[in-house]
Amino acid sequence: MTTQEKTSLEVARRDVLGKKVSRLRREGVTPANIYGNHIDSVAIQLSTEQFRQFLRGHSRNEIIHLQVDGEERPTFIRDIQRNPVTDQILHIDFLQVSLDHKVRLEVAVHITGIAPAVDAHGGIITHALTSIQVEALPTNIPEALTADISVLTELGQALHVSDLTAPEGVDILTDAETVVARIDIPAAERAEEDEEGEELEEGEEGEEGEEGEEGEGEKDEGEKDDSGREKRR
Repeated sequence: MTTQEKTSLEVARRDVLGKKVSRLRREGVTPANIYGNHIDSVAIQLSTEQFRQFLRGHSRNEIIHLQVDGEERPTFIRDIQRNPVTDQILHIDFLQVSLDHKVRLEVAVHITGIAPAVDAHGGIITHALTSIQVEALPTNIPEALTADISVLTELGQALHVSDLTAPEGVDILTDAETVVARIDIPAAERAEEDEEGEELEEGEEGEEGEEGEEGEGEKDEGEKDDSGREKRR
C-alpha cells in the first residue's frame, strides 16, 4: 500500500465563465473545474504560479485535498490543458473521489535496467507504452510502475503488460498482451533485409514471366493444321 502525506491546495470559486476567462489568465489566474460521480461540477480558480510550484514537488497521481470555501475535497489532477506553443497552463480538471471507493487512473511506466541485447547484438530499445490504466482505492494508486528490461537478451524480445508487477490492491486494466518495450533490429540491418526481400521478389516475378511466355509459344504452335500451316482465324 502506498502511503501518502496529506497534500492541500487553496482554491476559490470562480464566477468568470466562458471566453471571459482569458482575462483571468492575463492576471496570473488559472481557471479550473472540479467534477466527479454524483456531484455537480464546480468552477474554481487558483494562482498560476502557485500551481506551477506545486507541480514541481508533487506527482500527478497524488491525492490533492482542495480547500474550497472552508470545505475539503479529495481530488486527483485529471487533465491539464496547455498552449501547444507557449506551454502556458490554460485549464485544469480535478476529479473528486471518495477515499472508500476505487478509481481508475493512468499510471506512468518507467523503464529500468540495461538490456543485454543492446551491447551483444546492437539492438535498439523501443518504448512502446508510457502509461497504463489501473484501478485501486485512491490511497493505493502508485506514482508509477517499473519495467525491467535487463531480461531482454535477444533481438525481437519484448516486455508486455503481463510482465509488470503492481502493488497489492492495485489491478492493471490495460490488455496484458500490450507491448511495453521491445528490442528492435538496427535500422541499417532492417534496410538490408528489405532490399534482399525486394530483390528476391523481383527474381521470382522474372522467372514466372519467362515461363508464361514459353507457355504461350507452345499454345501457338499447337494451333496448326495437318499440313503444318497455321489455321486461319
